[in-house]
Amino acid sequence: MGKTYERIDGRLRAFIEDQPIFFTATAPLAADGTVNLSPKGLKGTLAVLDERTLAYLDGAGSNAETIAHLRENGRITLMWCAFQGPPNIVRVHGRGEPVFRDDPRWLELMTHFPDIDMSDHGHRAIIVVHAELVRDTCGYAVPFMAYEQDRDLHARRFAREDDESLSDYFAKKEHVARSIDGLPGLPLPLPPTPARG
Repeated sequence: MGKTYERIDGRLRAFIEDQPIFFTATAPLAADGTVNLSPKGLKGTLAVLDERTLAYLDGAGSNAETIAHLRENGRITLMWCAFQGPPNIVRVHGRGEPVFRDDPRWLELMTHFPDIDMSDHGHRAIIVVHAELVRDTCGYAVPFMAYEQDRDLHARRFAREDDESLSDYFAKKEHVARSIDGLPGLPLPLPPTPARG
């Protein structure tokens, strides 16, 4: 039923890149800490960097649990499941890190997202995930569901912000600079968005 993969390539990579949605799971080290599970989507915001590394754009939102957990311990699982076509579930278990706008790697990582206008989408970090275990399972119980299109609400909402106003927006949110459990989240104020060369 399930198979372990040494690398993300071929049909496995094609499957991951074809899915319109995936999920991330993280948790703090504390036994009573809040486990976080988030849906991620929007075309062009996920990239397979190499056979063991993925990255996705972390968009503006009202909390920063994933960032906080990664800053504390780095553990993350990504999951894709087929809602169309043959049944399949793929999980990448690994270590992740948030790369913020003032990181020297930001501009190079941005090149993996050529169709994204960073200034229109309110992106606050690029999450880089180094795979340690890659597995698939059958997905027989996952229902068929039809993908229609991405919502444009996120892009429209944050297109009207600039770096300063986006920083102000985050500062007003209870769980952006600190997680639900009080861990350091998104560093504020945000550094300016670097311009593509």
